[in-house]
Amino acid sequence: MTTEEHFRKLERMYGKAPCNEYYSPKITISKGGAILVIPVQRRFYHAVHAVHGSVYFKALDDAAFFAVNSLVEDVFVLTVSFSIHLFRPVESGDMKAIGKVVQASKTMFIAEATLTNSDGEEIARGIGTYVRSKARLSPDIGYG
Repeated sequence: MTTEEHFRKLERMYGKAPCNEYYSPKITISKGGAILVIPVQRRFYHAVHAVHGSVYFKALDDAAFFAVNSLVEDVFVLTVSFSIHLFRPVESGDMKAIGKVVQASKTMFIAEATLTNSDGEEIARGIGTYVRSKARLSPDIGYG
């Protein structure tokens, strides 16, 4: 299998995850990186009509997570910790998260992600720690 095939399999796996039916995200994976776009929907709003922080977290963690899993071709990785900073609200357009691996070792990975609105303004930033799991990347989990 080529590296490009691995990226496309990860993208398909992500697209098939049941939780993503709610968010309608699109992901593009490259070596050590991922770009994720989530269209803002009213159902993401909190009481003051802006997107709830949980959607910011999902976008940032997913982009950073798949940046890491782009480097790991045999198993699913796991998020160990993730820290997020929220800068401004978003009410419409698209949310775009760009994740990249900043540190990789045999047992641990650190990746960061930035989140922007449709005007290209940064609305949040996060950094996470990831480790290899025991779950094999296989058709059983949608990797194929």
